Amino acid sequence: MMKAMASLFLTLSLAVSAIAQQRSSFAWGGDAEGGAPYQMPDPRDPGKIVGFEVDIADALGKRLGMEPRFVQQQWDGLVPGLQRGEYDAVIAGLEITTERLEKIAFSSPYYYSTLSMTIRLDETRIRASEDLPTRTVGTLKASLAERYLQELGVTEIKTYDNQAHPYIDLVLGRLDAVVMDTPIALYYAYGQQFHNVELPSTRFPIAIGIRKDDTGLLARVNDALGQMKADGTLRNIYQHWGLYNSSTADYFGDRNPVSNANADRYREYLAAVQTERTFGEQLRQYLSFMPLLLRGALVTLEISIAAMAVAILFGLMLALVRVFGNRWVAWPAVAFIEVIRGTPLLIQLFIIFYGLPSLGVRLTPLWAAVLGLGLNYAAYEAENYRAGIQSVPRGQLDAALALGLTRAQTIRKIILPQAVRLVIPPVTNDFIALLKDSSLVSVITMVELTKVYGQLASTYYDYIGIGVLVAGIYFLMGLPIARLSRYVEGRLSYMKV
Repeated sequence: MMKAMASLFLTLSLAVSAIAQQRSSFAWGGDAEGGAPYQMPDPRDPGKIVGFEVDIADALGKRLGMEPRFVQQQWDGLVPGLQRGEYDAVIAGLEITTERLEKIAFSSPYYYSTLSMTIRLDETRIRASEDLPTRTVGTLKASLAERYLQELGVTEIKTYDNQAHPYIDLVLGRLDAVVMDTPIALYYAYGQQFHNVELPSTRFPIAIGIRKDDTGLLARVNDALGQMKADGTLRNIYQHWGLYNSSTADYFGDRNPVSNANADRYREYLAAVQTERTFGEQLRQYLSFMPLLLRGALVTLEISIAAMAVAILFGLMLALVRVFGNRWVAWPAVAFIEVIRGTPLLIQLFIIFYGLPSLGVRLTPLWAAVLGLGLNYAAYEAENYRAGIQSVPRGQLDAALALGLTRAQTIRKIILPQAVRLVIPPVTNDFIALLKDSSLVSVITMVELTKVYGQLASTYYDYIGIGVLVAGIYFLMGLPIARLSRYVEGRLSYMKV
């Protein structure tokens, strides 16, 4: 009796502790690959996430008496992730739109921005927004800028997941112009090659997204933002980042002249990304990236190994059912294989991670990634195993049965060993392919190797050097698998080559 009471007390204590810990944390979603000045890896210390919204989240956490915790999410998955309960709020330059208001609630605005049009300095065909409809224009996906261009009648709109890429394409001549939030243009379209034109008629508020049923948190966040607006906390943050503008000043009721004279964070950012480095300094910088990249590689390996285990086991079961089962069990296996192979892996991940919760099935990002990749590759593995099984002559099955072996014993001792030996090369190839396809799981909040590469490359504008480094890591992860496959294949082969 005493042991039972002690066990119950311990369970209740752990539950209370877990609830208290949950309430003491303020998890907010954002996309570090989105870039400056919202949130990004610190150019001087890539292990840290910085940005004016990071400063706002920190200040907000202090007001709420909660520890802020950043949760990485891809830009177009921020609202679904909030609805799913992956974090408490979205702080990511989220504009208030009619569509979003149908899904989530918004705090009072914490910043007012405008859009800016960026063109090359040698561009003579574009002088105002009225010149854009016949041109190729780039902007962020699912943003207010995209809607603005659609309403303007621009027929050739190219959308991006990353803030840096449109400006790179503008320099390369793939775009005629870029339309983005003015803070983005300030941080990415600087230097002698760009000309920025602010579009003051596009003034819009940016606010914090919160679940509709979380009315208590919404009220506390609004109260904290009101205090931060009144005591100058928000104004100081914007001035440090060079973002304080007349629209936000009007919203704050600030009648003093707008000044960004102490924009130290902005100057630090420009100094960090514009600094010319010697070869030795560049090597040291790449070495500083290694802890982040290796952590991402570890996540990639963890997901890939677990998913391949699911794929091999489930794929083998599907193959056995399809080859040796009656039609009532074989046809569902065939249907599963054809549906999975005929639909994109990305869609399957979205359904598993964001769709299943509506049916009461909630998976962590890790297990959603493992299940999605595992089931997808199980369909391909099933066909590999089927080909291996059917390559074994039918006479061996008949001979084994004639000698008194059961059907199960024949499959296990005669058919499968030969089939496995034959399918080792394609299975190895699939594992290496899965290793690379794991990059898709960044859409469900997993920060693996490719996502880390995107964050670093967009911060430092170095897609070649960091890309070669990441490609080398992928190669080194796949090489032992290929070597092991050749070793096992040689041990099981009838003839040594």
